[in-house]
Amino acid sequence: MPSDCIPFRDTNYFSSLICDYLDQKAELSPFYHRFPKLETFKAQIEEKQQSFPQENREALVASLNKQYQGFSIAEATAQNIELLKQKTTFTVITGHQLNLFTGPLYFLYKIVSTINLTRVLKDKYPGYDFVPVYWMATEDHDFDEINYFNLFGKKIQWNRNDGGAVGTFDTKGLDKVFEIFSSEIGSGRNAEYLKTLFEEAYLKHNTLAEATRYLANELFGDYGLVIIDGDDRELKRLFIPYVERELTEQLSYQHVMPKTKKLETEGYKVQVNPREINLFYLAEGLRERIIEEDGKYFVNETNISRSQPEIIKELSEFPERFSPNVMMRPLYQEVILPNLCYIGGGGELAYWLELKDYFKAVQIPFPMLLLRNSVLIQTEKQAEKIKKLKVSDKELFLKQHELINRKVRRISNIDINFDLQRKYLIEQFKSMYELAAQTDVTFLNAVKAQEVKQLKGLDMLEKRLLKAQRRKLSDHVKRLTTIQNELFPNQSLQERSVNFSELYMEYGERLIPTLIEHLNPLQGEFLVLKE
Repeated sequence: MPSDCIPFRDTNYFSSLICDYLDQKAELSPFYHRFPKLETFKAQIEEKQQSFPQENREALVASLNKQYQGFSIAEATAQNIELLKQKTTFTVITGHQLNLFTGPLYFLYKIVSTINLTRVLKDKYPGYDFVPVYWMATEDHDFDEINYFNLFGKKIQWNRNDGGAVGTFDTKGLDKVFEIFSSEIGSGRNAEYLKTLFEEAYLKHNTLAEATRYLANELFGDYGLVIIDGDDRELKRLFIPYVERELTEQLSYQHVMPKTKKLETEGYKVQVNPREINLFYLAEGLRERIIEEDGKYFVNETNISRSQPEIIKELSEFPERFSPNVMMRPLYQEVILPNLCYIGGGGELAYWLELKDYFKAVQIPFPMLLLRNSVLIQTEKQAEKIKKLKVSDKELFLKQHELINRKVRRISNIDINFDLQRKYLIEQFKSMYELAAQTDVTFLNAVKAQEVKQLKGLDMLEKRLLKAQRRKLSDHVKRLTTIQNELFPNQSLQERSVNFSELYMEYGERLIPTLIEHLNPLQGEFLVLKE
């Protein structure tokens, strides 16, 4: 399968913060611990090995075995869970919401990046073992972000009114979604597999967390993927000391807030601002912020209140009721896992970059941060059309009007570029400015106004000529816009919109092995895959 690579910066779809991080700009060095290069993992391994307690490994394995009860576990996954007991075993982790039927394509890319990094590390450091982990965001409560997926340009949505952590949601009503999906996906071998996969996951499991575990396990179990649910009483018991300090000292706010201000000073947009207390309270149908006022603790939008001794006692007895938010969840992950590296998208890495000082304050090693692989997949037909249009892969990432204008200029028999005329006009006005300054300086504004007017006139004329040429070349423009719209739905990246089922219809069981073969997690560039 041919491929092409494009620097992330050249795609214009990634923030300056992420592009500068990938370029290892000196200004960002205070915001991360070690940059993810193969040779730097040795020091990360040694640091984590020294700091991660054996009792945490035992608790982790016990919880994982309990979470997998009732599921058919692939041999590779079962071996990896057992390996986690050993002090020479480490994890690489990615996290994702419980999007319906995996949601956008990048769900797959996150996990493939994670699996492939563990393989690369094993080749480099054969004396250690490395386990790929998918963290299910079962405690998230933003149901509207996960209750749909796109199929052939249509939105397939699951509607319900429950509140609280989405992982506990029952799967009632998904039979209706299955009916819509079945009618849209059509027939054939690949379609029948997808129908069976959806049905087994969502109609034969009781909760969204169970359904998602089944789905991810079916797709990636043979590659040794370990799936973890952080909404676990025994795992949260390991996190009690950090939750208590958050409640009593507001430690994350103290150490994250200066970092966010520093990022702003450097000219970057802050992804997430910390709260005074970065915890939620969990109960059936409820996940609400914990707020402290005058030594008392309140659960937002409820009548629940506790004194400090009461809430510390409740934490000790019922740690499962305390849920870390986006600022504290990274710490929770690193406390319960022997982790070396977090793999995420640009938005995720942006908030991780705020956390280094917080980790230092609680004496937990800060993991390496790796941008997940990004991929644009072209079918054989699409690749052939692009070749005939004589458009480069890099040009496809341009805004549509830029792409069209560039193409029209290239194939037009008229040179519709007035840069030379603009330069000539500006030179002419320089002498007029000098003349005005020698006669009456009040004429300077009049000269400036005339210059602006004439330059605008050139711009307008250039646009009119381009528009005329576009009409003449309408067929070519139409084919160009059609192929770009196919590859960039709604002028966004394919991976942020399209569901994997569309590509599975095209590639079938080759899809995931092909991604495993071609995605290099340490390459640091946007990948274009062609049939």
